[in-house]
Amino acid sequence: MVKNPRAETRTECPVRMILSFNRETETWAISQIFLEHNHILQLPEACHLLPSQRMISEVQAFEIEIADDSGIAPKLAHEFASRRVGGTSNLSYTPRDHRNHLRTKRQRDLKYGEAGSMLKYFQDKAVENTSFKHDFQLDCEEKITNIFWADAKMIIDYAHFGDVITFDTTFGTNKENRPFGVFVGFNHFRETVIFGACLLYDETYESFKWLFATFLSIHNQKQPRTIYTDQDQAMGKAVGHVFVEARHGLCTFHIMQNAVKHLSSYMDEESTLLADFSACMYEHGHQEEFEEAFQNMRGQVPTQTWLDSIYKVREKWAECFMKNAFTLGMRSTQLSESLNNDLNILKELSK
Repeated sequence: MVKNPRAETRTECPVRMILSFNRETETWAISQIFLEHNHILQLPEACHLLPSQRMISEVQAFEIEIADDSGIAPKLAHEFASRRVGGTSNLSYTPRDHRNHLRTKRQRDLKYGEAGSMLKYFQDKAVENTSFKHDFQLDCEEKITNIFWADAKMIIDYAHFGDVITFDTTFGTNKENRPFGVFVGFNHFRETVIFGACLLYDETYESFKWLFATFLSIHNQKQPRTIYTDQDQAMGKAVGHVFVEARHGLCTFHIMQNAVKHLSSYMDEESTLLADFSACMYEHGHQEEFEEAFQNMRGQVPTQTWLDSIYKVREKWAECFMKNAFTLGMRSTQLSESLNNDLNILKELSK
């Protein structure tokens, strides 16, 4: 019995090609071919959207990059371009083509000399010490995008102290303003140790997924027990996909900053809203206490606020949910951020 009946679309098209194999000469030959279709292959008005026909002109590429530099989302920029020409059917490229163009935009600005010098530096380090590891990802134009490296000390430190790690990215530590990220943890003296570093060209799910997979590959597939990141959705999705054995915690410092940003407008001089939220994060050791306190706090603000979204991931930041996680006392990515700040200071002192 047919569960989902569909309209009959077969036309008994006679197009075919029959091959025959000559066993003596071990060659193939076309014995019969018929190329005349009895139906329309493609509507003329849609032919320009075939993969072989789609293209982005120089003018369109310029407009795409200007929109991106102005902070316009790719979806909105493509919709605007479509309206200018009377609809998406009249535009010579699709939203996917639009996004693919942006992915390689910044890579076209990376000079060959800079990339070559960087690779030579990594190669020289690997010659000096075979334990130095690095890897890089290429885009569709065979240009370098994301780079990860870890020296011998980082690899040894991770083997001993890699149960709890934090990861954070920052900008401004290099002249191209590319995201720079570090994996950081504690040693047995609670001193900051680095497990790896990276330069990214964007902060998308695909980039983070490649980075985390490369991190595990270089560290012999050892999974951390807990990893802390900020609330970036693409990063969180990649963490869940790659660090399958790790507990994912959200940086409490970032969450508190967001609380100040989103809740301040609902507070007056006598309001205890921020203090109540801090108590939900750090003080309530039982889920029942947390739920009661959070709902009381939730009643102080209008519906559909930031509190609704942060409540959905409460198991990643609230004390009552994280108390059984192996954290070594970590609750934020401040280790990574302070290290990035030190790098900036060193850069300024070296000028």
